[in-house]
Amino acid sequence: MSTDSSTAAAPATHSAAPEHLDAEAFAALRQVRFTDPGAITRAWNGRSRRTLAGTDSRLFIVAADHPARGAMKVGEDALAMADRADLVTRLATALSRPGVDGVLATAEILDDLAFLGHLEDKLVVGSMNRGGLAGSSFEIDDRFTGHTVAQMARDGIDLAKTLLRINLDDPATPAALEANAQAVNACAEANLPVMLEPFMNEWVDGRVRNRLTPEAVINSIGIAQGLGATSTHTWLKIPVVDDMERVMAATTLPTLLLGGERSNDPEATFRSWESALGLPGVRGLVIGRSILYPADGDLVSAVDRAAELVHGQERI
Repeated sequence: MSTDSSTAAAPATHSAAPEHLDAEAFAALRQVRFTDPGAITRAWNGRSRRTLAGTDSRLFIVAADHPARGAMKVGEDALAMADRADLVTRLATALSRPGVDGVLATAEILDDLAFLGHLEDKLVVGSMNRGGLAGSSFEIDDRFTGHTVAQMARDGIDLAKTLLRINLDDPATPAALEANAQAVNACAEANLPVMLEPFMNEWVDGRVRNRLTPEAVINSIGIAQGLGATSTHTWLKIPVVDDMERVMAATTLPTLLLGGERSNDPEATFRSWESALGLPGVRGLVIGRSILYPADGDLVSAVDRAAELVHGQERI
């Protein structure tokens, strides 16, 4: 990867351990965004990649596509994810830990990480639809405002992700279903796996609320996995609910479990993940706020524990 004299701080210069991410690294990032945006493209072009399955066909992905949908709250802090340097540093720290396979985010976060050198030999998941802003009256009308299939193929992004809220009382649902079906078709054509995150939901007091019963999740799986003209490249990302054995019996698609909101009982959350990870078809975890902003503040311990659940201690 080359750089010109106006870009003294090339991506490789800032590929040290995440604890060394400092003001200088972010100053260099802000400077190239202003004077040499091509440096970010060169970082993508020079990125070293890995196989999707890795060594054990298990995946642990950290997620940070929430801000683009206006969902920055963690616990009682409404703007917990707002500080970009803090968020990127948390992601870089997580990506540095053994057993963390990759990151799911929107383009600007992934561009930051690419330039700073933290996507080397990691899986990158592009988030496609962020238009259904959290808390909005149009939340179900979740437009595809993020990554495109053509751009993901160009940059070597490894996996696509969509969010699919299915609301039987909202007339925007058919368009959301159609858009997701088109994404499935486009990703299959590009030989790009796409992970659908479906929820049955309802309007309650003017806000969208996901239904997290086994029956609702099973229903969402049935609808999501039938979208598109082929399922060859379709994966699922689903919540951990009661009776997960019956839930996972509803599909043969590769499935990752989502972490959801930060829990008041993290031990119970880890136990639920551990139990569900043993089921046929479950390939790993995709966890965002609950692991990046743990209640006790110990990010490294939380990430390491989740990685061990996914891969086993002997593999990390």
